[in-house]
Amino acid sequence: MQYTFLAKTDPGRARANNEDSVAIDPATQTMVLADGMGGYNAGEIASGMATAFIKSEMGRWLSEAGHAATQREVRRAMEICVENANLSIFNAANANAAYAGMGTTLVVGVFRQDKLLLGHIGDSRCYRLRDGVLQQITKDHSLLQEQIDAGLISPEQAAHSTIKNLVTRAVGVDEVVLLEVNEHAVQAGDLYLVCSDGLSDMVDDASIARIVCTDRELDHKAGDLIEAANANGGRDNISVILVEVAEPSGRRGLLSRILGKP
Repeated sequence: MQYTFLAKTDPGRARANNEDSVAIDPATQTMVLADGMGGYNAGEIASGMATAFIKSEMGRWLSEAGHAATQREVRRAMEICVENANLSIFNAANANAAYAGMGTTLVVGVFRQDKLLLGHIGDSRCYRLRDGVLQQITKDHSLLQEQIDAGLISPEQAAHSTIKNLVTRAVGVDEVVLLEVNEHAVQAGDLYLVCSDGLSDMVDDASIARIVCTDRELDHKAGDLIEAANANGGRDNISVILVEVAEPSGRRGLLSRILGKP
């Protein structure tokens, strides 16, 4: 598979600073997104620490391990990187009163051949667009999601809830945090969208789907998503990572020859 990565972030219209952080590493096909929380600029510190640490450590491990690493080994490396990032943020929060209570959500993904190993903590999301259908492939770690799962509230009611941003787990808040990791099969033509809740709270899934289903370039799609969130109020920072999947160029050439196309 051939992967094309793009990341973009915007402070939105209501906040002067940006507590989101995004990082992509096309060389190791890794993506990281974090949405920080905490007083003053503590959320910005937490999210920046998470993305920088995980991109650096995960990228270094993947570069050294190469293609010989099994999916199980990659998963364990991801878990260790997140555990270490969590402890670093937790220790920084306890060492500096200005950073007390800081933390961050997290989505981290590694694409390898035709697989995506996807880990997440909190309510930042990953969506997959396949054959024109947009599907959320992460499940929010939030009080609202727990209420939906328990049948206490419907998804329609959840859209207007006042407790959207109460997460049930976050990086750096406790000494130990549980990373939820899942493996997904990847197909040529897929488009993956990772976003902070500054997008998903401001733009409904149907509108997100309409934007990412267009034929526009990734940079324009990302810009259109951010513009839509800002047009609806832009009450939070807005971050997106887009990953486009295509057949390897050699395979496309072979198929073209078989089909008699130039």
